[in-house]
Parts: sequence; structure tokens; C-alpha cells
Amino acid sequence: MLTTPLGRFRAVAFWEGLSFLVLLFLAMPLKYYLGMPQMVRGVGMAHGVLFIAYVYTLMMAALEHRWGFTRVVVAFVASLVPGGTFWLDAQLRREARAAALEAR
Repeated sequence: MLTTPLGRFRAVAFWEGLSFLVLLFLAMPLKYYLGMPQMVRGVGMAHGVLFIAYVYTLMMAALEHRWGFTRVVVAFVASLVPGGTFWLDAQLRREARAAALEAR
């Protein structure tokens, strides 16, 4: 899975999406409701690094698979919506299955 640009993108997308959900639904409530800002620092930094990796691996996968502008924009916007990267991964998995069946 990590040997192809698409595989690397999907792996990074998973972790980026997970870090976004942890930031929004765990770290932020701890900061604002319980006065514990420490988690936001750590999770926020990890999420920032993963977001940069997401954009980089998105570009690598887009170049490798010759994705159009619209597809790249949709993939980028998916990273801004909670759970969006998981939706995108389901789309990519569905397309891969269809391509594999078509190749038979």
C-alpha cells in the first residue's frame, strides 16, 4: 500500500483525518470546557504536519494518476471537512475495485 503514490496518499489521508477529528472533538473541548490547552498544542502540531503531508501526497498522487483540477480540489476540500478524508478514501477504494474488475 505504501509503495505507490496513491497508497501513500490514502495512508496519510487516514491519519490526517483522524488527527482532525481528535483535534475537533477531544482536544478543543478539553481546552475550552476543562481549561486544558496542552492537548491542542500536541494534537494541533501533529495535525499541521499531517496536513502538509496530505497536500504533498495529494499532489504526488494527482500527478501519477493524472487527476483533473476538479478532483484535486475535491480531495483538498475533503481535508477541510470533518470526516471528509474517510469519504474520499471510500470513493478511491470503490474506484480501485471497479478498475480491478474491469481489468479482468
